[in-house]
Amino acid sequence: MLAPELVELAEAYGIATEFWDWRHVHRPVSERTVVAVLAALGVDASTPDAVRAALADRRLTEQRRPLPPVVVCRQGTGAHVRVPAGDGADLEVRFEDGTVLRDLALDEHGCVLPRDLPLGWHTIVLTLDGREVTTPLAVTPDFLGVPGHARHLRGPGSSPERYWGLMTQLYSVRSARSWGIGDLADLGELVRWSAGYGADLAIVNPLHATTPVPPLEPSPYFPATRRFPSPLYLRVEDVPEYASLDAADRARVDELAAPLRRADTDPGTIDRDACWLAKRAALEVLFRAGTSDARRAAYDAFVEREGGPLTDFATWNALAEEHGARWRDWPAKLCDPRSPAVDAERRRLAERVEFHRWLQWLLDEQLGAVQHTARDAGMALGVVHDLAVGVSPEGADAWAMQDVLALGVTVGAPPDAFNQRGQDWRQPPWHPVRLAEAGYAPYRDMVRALLRHAGGVRVDHVIGLFRLWWIPAGGSAFDGAYVRYDHEAMVGILALEAHRAGAVVVGEDLGTVEPSARAYLAERGILGTSVLWFEHDHDAGGGPLPPQRWRELCLATVTTHDLPPTAGYLTGAHVELRERLGLLTRPVEEVRAADRAEREAWLAALRAAGLLEDGDADDEDVIAALHAYVARTPSRLMGVALSDAVGDRRTQNQPGTVDEYPNWRVPLTDGQGRPVLVEDVVRSPRADRLLRLVAASVRGAHAS
Repeated sequence: MLAPELVELAEAYGIATEFWDWRHVHRPVSERTVVAVLAALGVDASTPDAVRAALADRRLTEQRRPLPPVVVCRQGTGAHVRVPAGDGADLEVRFEDGTVLRDLALDEHGCVLPRDLPLGWHTIVLTLDGREVTTPLAVTPDFLGVPGHARHLRGPGSSPERYWGLMTQLYSVRSARSWGIGDLADLGELVRWSAGYGADLAIVNPLHATTPVPPLEPSPYFPATRRFPSPLYLRVEDVPEYASLDAADRARVDELAAPLRRADTDPGTIDRDACWLAKRAALEVLFRAGTSDARRAAYDAFVEREGGPLTDFATWNALAEEHGARWRDWPAKLCDPRSPAVDAERRRLAERVEFHRWLQWLLDEQLGAVQHTARDAGMALGVVHDLAVGVSPEGADAWAMQDVLALGVTVGAPPDAFNQRGQDWRQPPWHPVRLAEAGYAPYRDMVRALLRHAGGVRVDHVIGLFRLWWIPAGGSAFDGAYVRYDHEAMVGILALEAHRAGAVVVGEDLGTVEPSARAYLAERGILGTSVLWFEHDHDAGGGPLPPQRWRELCLATVTTHDLPPTAGYLTGAHVELRERLGLLTRPVEEVRAADRAEREAWLAALRAAGLLEDGDADDEDVIAALHAYVARTPSRLMGVALSDAVGDRRTQNQPGTVDEYPNWRVPLTDGQGRPVLVEDVVRSPRADRLLRLVAASVRGAHAS
C-alpha cells in the first residue's frame, strides 16, 4: 500500500498508481516503480520527507506561475485561463497575423477566452505590476476528419470523401534504377501508376533517419530522429548536380551503383549498410562538385527555415561519424549539445555538418516532388507518412532534445494476450512537464516537418498521446506504470498541424485501447485503424464483423505489416513462423486449429456475401474477395498492401524478435519467392486485376 502523500505526488505528475490488466485484473503499481518514474521526471521521492518537500514545491510553483506554460484549446470552446488577481492586470491575445485582441475581461478566477478565436499559434500577453508575461496559445480544430480536396472527376460514382490507395514498405520496393533499396523515385512511380486506377493515397513506412554509420538500424520504428528523413531514400541521379558532373565523377557514381543494381535480382535480404556506404560516397561526389547560385540560394533558405534543429541533427551526424553512433559513449564533454565543446567541434567539422544539412535539403526536394506527382496525377491526398512512437535512446533526437525527454526510463507495454512478457521498446518518452513548458514546440515542429510534403500521417500507437507505459531503467515490462499526457494538447496540436497542411490523421489504435480514447479520437476527427483479421462480431459469437458495422472514421485494410501478406496468412505461415521461433505460448496444434477455424469463418463470410464461389479457390481469388469485402465497409480510407497485389508471402516484421528473423529487410517478391521490381509491378496482370476490383468496389459501395 502506497503512502497517501506519495499517491498524491504521483497523481500530480500524471503517474497512475494502479491499472487494470488485459485480463481485467486490478494491479497496483509498486512503490519502487513510482519512485523511479518520479525520479525520471526529476522529482525526488526517495524518502517521506522528500515526498513532502516535492509536494510543497509543486504547489508553490503552480501558485507563483502568472500564466500556464501553454494554453491549448479547441476552436469554439472558450477556454479558461487562470491568471493571478490584482489591480491593473491586463490580458490580451496577439494573433499570429499581427492583429491584437485587447481588453479581455478578468475576474478573480481569470479569463474565459472568446469562442471565435481563429485557428493557429498565437500569444497570450499578461501585463501585471508593470511587467509583461507571455505564453503560447494554440487554437486547434474541434474536428479534423478527411479533407474535402477538390480533384479530377473519375466518372459516375466517384466520391471526394472516400479514398483508397496502396500501402508499401518503401525500402522493399526496388526498381532497375534504384540502389538496392526502394527510394523516393520508386515511390513516385508507384504513386503515378496507382493514381491511374483512381487511388487517392499512398501509405509508406516511417522514412525517419537512422545512424550515418553502419550498422544501420533496420527497423523504421526505431529511428535516430523522427523529424528528419533518411538519405537512404534519395535517388542519386535525380539530384540536379548529377547532371553537371564531369565524365570522371559521373563514371565514379555509376560504378558505385552497379553492384547494388545487380543485387536487385536477389530475393534474399536488403543490405542497408552496403546501400548506404555506396550512396553516401556518391552523394559526397555530388556535394564536392558544387552547385549553381540559384540552388545555393534555395539551400540557404532551407537552412534558415529549419534553423537550430537542423544544425543539431547535422552536428550529431558529424560527431557520430567520428565517435560512433552511441552518443552516451562519446567523450563526456560532447554529450551536452549546448556545451562549448560541441560548438567547437561543430566549427571544426563544418564541412561534414554542411554535408548532412545538404542531404536534408535534397530530401526535402525529392519528398516535395513525390507529393507534387501525386497531386498532379489527381490524388486527393497523396503520400501518407508514418510517425513512429519514439526514437532510439542513442540517436540524434535523444541527444539534441534531452531537455524534453525522460532519459531514465523507456516505453513499452504491459503484458497482454499477445505478449505475455510485456514489451520494452527501449525508447525514451516525452517528458510531459518539460514538453508543456517548451510550449510543445518540439512536438509541433516534428509533426509540421512530417506533413510538409504529405496528405496525411499515420500515428503509430496513437494511445501514446494519452498515456505511455514507462519502464524504469534496469526493470522489466512488468515493472512499469502508466504516465498520462495532456491529450487535449497532444491531439489538438496534431489536428491543428494536419488542418494547416490539408492532411488526414490516422491513429493506429489496434490492440488494448480504452473505449474512451477511441471515442475521443473519433470526436476530434482522428481516424482509427481496422484490420480485417482482427474485426470480430462479439455480439454474434466472435465471427467476422459484417462490413456495414465497421467504423466509418477509420483506415480499413485486410492486413498490416506485423502480419504476413495475405497469401502467406491464408496458409497459416504466421503460425508456423512463430512456432519455429519459439514464440507460441500455447501448443502449436491448438494454435493451428484456431487459426484454421478463423480462416474458414472468413471464407464462409465471403461466400455468404457473394464475393467467393463455393468450392476451392486459389489465393488470388480469395485476396480479391477479401478486398471487395473491405470495400463494402463505410470506412473513409481503404489501404491495399502492395505485397497483396503481387502475391508476396513473406513477413516483413515478426513482433517479439530482433535478429531471429530478418525483420524490415525482406524485398518484395511474388508467390514463388522471385524478386518483384517496380517495373514488374506496373506490368503485373495480378496487380492490375486487384486494383481494378478495389477501384470499382469502392465506387460501387459508395453509389449503393
